[in-house]
Amino acid sequence: MTTTTQQAEQPRHLVEVLKDFDSAILVTRTESGELRGRPMTFAKLEAGGDIFFACSLSTETAREIEADPRVAVTVQGKVKFASVSGRAHLTRDRALIKQLWREGWKLWFPEGPDDPNLCLIKFDADEGEYWDNSGSRGIKFALRAASAYVRGDRLDERDASQNAKVKLH
Repeated sequence: MTTTTQQAEQPRHLVEVLKDFDSAILVTRTESGELRGRPMTFAKLEAGGDIFFACSLSTETAREIEADPRVAVTVQGKVKFASVSGRAHLTRDRALIKQLWREGWKLWFPEGPDDPNLCLIKFDADEGEYWDNSGSRGIKFALRAASAYVRGDRLDERDASQNAKVKLH
């Protein structure tokens, strides 16, 4: 695969890594400027890497996003990892909320999709990075790691199919 082809595949590969997860850590900035990460379940992952989350308007998360929309989303598994940065905003679009509604949300929003406290966080992904050691990539990585270990060399981690920084928009 040529470098140009690999670069063209990288945004799609990042989204493929994200598809393996149903939740993430959403990192916001507090009023005092500190970073705060909270677990959030995906309501929807779009093809370009944008993500929707359900949220209560009365939470610190909502207040922090309204004060500073710069956020990050991270996911981590045993062999796949990703970090995506971008901007978030709150939407109260009832039609979209009804479309994405999940019955499990009723624990937090007892009035259902019409609960006045329910909103969606729309995360607009700008750029990200992924690490994918699954399948044959993991075998390839293990072989490179073993070879470097035996030779006493530092592991060369430059493999675009395994790790890449990606611009999304």
